[in-house]
Amino acid sequence: MKTVNLADKFARFSDHWSPKVVGQVNGCAIKLVKISGEFVWHHHDNEDEMFFVVKGRLRMKFRDGEQVVNPGEFIIVPHGVEHQPVAEGETEIMLVEPDSTLNTGNVVNERTVAHLQRL
Repeated sequence: MKTVNLADKFARFSDHWSPKVVGQVNGCAIKLVKISGEFVWHHHDNEDEMFFVVKGRLRMKFRDGEQVVNPGEFIIVPHGVEHQPVAEGETEIMLVEPDSTLNTGNVVNERTVAHLQRL
């Protein structure tokens, strides 16, 4: 057992839209990701996703509206719900989701990260 310092982990990378695994709990991965701009519209057939904003601001777009998520807040996107994460500036997010969750869900493109780096 050891303490994980989020600021230290975020300082170790600068790329956007490429989640890094920093821990595991009950079959779920704890992932950190930096985002900026718009991501691809997608959904996950079987996995729910939790987005916890550490720094910055996340706008989670849905086909019928959107939610703003500020630092210290999180949103859970249920499986099957199409969504598009958007950040107007660099935003740091902690994700909690099954280890097998593909970042682009049902879409495979240049932003798909098939093999996650562990920090």
